Amino acid sequence: MTTFTRRTVLSSMGAALATPALLSRANAAEVTLRLHHFLPAVAPMHTRFFEPWAAELAEASNGAIEVQIFPSMQLGGKPPQLADQTRQGICDIAWTLPVYTPDRFPVAETMSNPFMVTNAEKSSVVLHKLMDEFGAGEYRGMKPLAFHTHDGGKLHTRGAPVTSQGDLDGLKLRAPNQATGEMLTALGAEVVFFPVTDMVVGLSNGVIDGCCLPYEVVPAYKLQELTSYSAAPAPGARGLYANTFALVMNEARYEGLSDDLRGVIDAASGMGLSERIGKQFDEFEAFGKSLVEKQGNEIVEIPAAEIASWQEAAKPVHDAWIEKLDRMGKDGAAIMARANALLDAG
Repeated sequence: MTTFTRRTVLSSMGAALATPALLSRANAAEVTLRLHHFLPAVAPMHTRFFEPWAAELAEASNGAIEVQIFPSMQLGGKPPQLADQTRQGICDIAWTLPVYTPDRFPVAETMSNPFMVTNAEKSSVVLHKLMDEFGAGEYRGMKPLAFHTHDGGKLHTRGAPVTSQGDLDGLKLRAPNQATGEMLTALGAEVVFFPVTDMVVGLSNGVIDGCCLPYEVVPAYKLQELTSYSAAPAPGARGLYANTFALVMNEARYEGLSDDLRGVIDAASGMGLSERIGKQFDEFEAFGKSLVEKQGNEIVEIPAAEIASWQEAAKPVHDAWIEKLDRMGKDGAAIMARANALLDAG
């Protein structure tokens, strides 16, 4: 078995791994890694990221690494258990959301607060930097491979568009996370929380009037057929919210790999991977929006002045989060200030 340096691994990968890998190995995989996630196999994240990424790892290792992908929680359990499944070795790699286990990964969860997103690519880089600076050790027993966000959420409604706070008064909305739900409640909405899979039934039978989600989820749940209006902040404003995501690997599994195979994993993860996933989510967002337009749904803008007043309504939510971080022994004000500074930069 030939070993080689990290520089060799990096040079062999590239954006599309156009050059052959330099590892000299037999065709049979030496290592099989099980990747677990909650989306169906038809979801863009599965077909356009997980499958290509697995193929890239196989190519970069000359077949030594095989990634077996298990969508739709096929290894059992529920999405909130994914991080623990990785830590316990039930799977080797998992893709999960910090908000699934509130307050457990608080630095990673911070950017799930309202108005902590620009686009997915930039916000993903910001999140990764924030984790590098403040989140070390948060994922004990796991090796983080990437952190990212989706694009800013939109308000999708059945009966009427939302362009002002008055339009939210009494509107029954499914909220994507607790912090965003608190803001929407302050603005007059009647907020409910349930899994996104139950949202389809809720919209179909009129239990809810709408939801707050990015366009990216439209294809998976045919949201364009369940709602008639979509409202987004005016260009240049922060997005309403974005959930954060973590791609994590069992730490012992990673450390047990040979030096060269760890190099392959290192070259295929980190800040570059976070940026790449964010960019792909911006592409997913554009595709989802195109389906809404094709359906003939009305897309409206929430004026910048209105968004500014909503941001004022979100300040108590941010203040409460800072206090929560402080109680956990972290510098809440510094974490929030750094995230905002990075989002505003450039």
